[in-house]
Parts: sequence; C-alpha cells; structure tokens
Amino acid sequence: MQIMITHGTVARTRVLRFSRLQLLAAAAALVGVLVLLSGTVYHFVFLKAVRDGWPVVSDLVRPIVRVELAQRERSMRDSLDAMAQRVGELQARLVQMEALGDRVSGLAGVDAGALKPAPAATRGGGQGGPYLPLAGFPLARSPLNELQHALAQLDERTDLGRDLLTLVESRLLESRLQTLLVPSVAPVDGPIGSGFGVRPDPITGRAALHAGLDFPADSGTPVLAAAGGVVLAAEWHAQYGQLLELDHGKGLVTRYAHLSKLHARPGDLVKRGQRVAEVGNTGRSTGAHLHFEVLVDGAPQDPARFLSRTSPAFGVAQAR
Repeated sequence: MQIMITHGTVARTRVLRFSRLQLLAAAAALVGVLVLLSGTVYHFVFLKAVRDGWPVVSDLVRPIVRVELAQRERSMRDSLDAMAQRVGELQARLVQMEALGDRVSGLAGVDAGALKPAPAATRGGGQGGPYLPLAGFPLARSPLNELQHALAQLDERTDLGRDLLTLVESRLLESRLQTLLVPSVAPVDGPIGSGFGVRPDPITGRAALHAGLDFPADSGTPVLAAAGGVVLAAEWHAQYGQLLELDHGKGLVTRYAHLSKLHARPGDLVKRGQRVAEVGNTGRSTGAHLHFEVLVDGAPQDPARFLSRTSPAFGVAQAR
C-alpha cells in the first residue's frame, strides 16, 4: 500500500509505503484504544450514572448494566451468606468455650458473672428519647450491617473470655504456689521411729510432749525441704543441735533438728524436695535421726497431717 503526499508549494511528492503487517498492527492498536476508551466510559460514566441516579443518563444506561449489577449483587450476597455461616459457626464455638470457661472458673473459685458487663438499662446515668425501632430503617436491615454487628459482639465476647481465662490462670497459679508452700514431702525417705504426741522422754523417762516426728536414718542421709520457702535460721541450738528452720509464709514454719551438716544459709530460697541438710546426732539426741516439726503461728502441729496427703507410708501405725 502506498500513500502519496503532495503540496502545491513543494515540487517533490512524498511517498509513504505500508506493509500488510504494519496495517494489521495499526488496526489492532486502534481497536485496543477504542476498547479501552469504551471500558473507561462504561465504568466511570455509565456505572456511576446508575449508582448516583443521574436524571437522564441513568434511565438510558440501566438496562445495559442491569445484568452486570445483578451478577455483582448475587456474588456479594453469596459472599455475605458464606461469611454469615462462618460467623454462626464461630458463635457456636464461642458458646462452648464460654460454658467450659464457666466450669473451669467455678473450679478455680472465680465468679465469671462479675466480669460480664451490666446491661445498658442498669448502667448509671439518665437515659431517654423516642422509641425508634431499628426495623424501620433500611440500614438496619442491611446484611452487611448485621454481619458487622455480629462480628463486633464476637470480638467483645472474645475479649471477655480472654480476660476470664487470664484471671482463672492467675487463681490456679496462686493455688499451685500455695500448694508448693505447704509441707507435703517427707524430709527423709524412711519409716517413722517416734510420732507426734505425749511419750516417755528417751533420756529422763518421764512423760513429755514430742512436738514432731523422728525419722531414724544413718548420719549423712540427705534431708529434703518438705515445702518451698525461705531459710529462717541455720544455727546451733542447745536442745536441737544443728537446726534448720524454713519459713513458708502465713505463719507456717518447718523445723529440721539434730543435723550433722547444713546446706542452706539464712535468707536462701529453697524449693520443695531440695536437699537442705544431712541427718546427724547433735544436740539432745540418743542416736542418728531427723527430728521434724511443723509450726503454725508458733504452735506445734502434727506433721503427719500434712505429709499423709502425698506419702502412703503415713497410712500405717506410728510408734510413739
């Protein structure tokens, strides 16, 4: 294909030659530009006219875009239905979790109802105004608004559940710590030689109160802390010999006497079951053994009442 360009003031004539491939490329480019232009006009003019309700253009264009709008609306409704189903499943799981949380909080001694917010009608401050039911407003019937409201409620209930479980965890940890601070581990692995109560004194033979338990064992046998606590005293005593006292808080103290060696100093933190001393024959003693006492606010208690919770050996009769 040739195109000849001639001008009256120019003596020469310019000839432009185009091949078939160049013509096809130019035609394709022109078609692409027209398609892009028509798409731009369709999306930014026609659709906007339908959405905004332009007086004349919207009536002319609405039949053209009605099918596409219907497809978009159907797709949006399908998405909303799927999301609503998912929200329903989450609500069912949340109800199960709340029921489990109520049971666990009851075991932990936590009042779950105290954490729930009071209804709006019972909150402080004056309230009033005309009654306008939500059913009268189009926005209230919108599936999207209902879905957003359900998600907001789920979020609030989830935060409340997290706070409740955090409080339950704190209470359970507190209970666990209190259990660790109660004497429950036998300080020496072995039978009891003499129990708590009135008995003939082994030296004078007269009746006297034995304020603890005696554990016969060889000198050097490890002595374990019956519970976690702080070393209150590690010293020599005229009656008890080498003496170790542990403070477990709330007036609870354990005492380990007649020791041959101390492995803890005053102020040390010890764990339940930790080696703190060794059995010996010091002080007012007739042989190698451990004398173990439990005191509450300075008053001696029967250690078997504490140790029998975890030690099956305390189920047998004890010699006095």
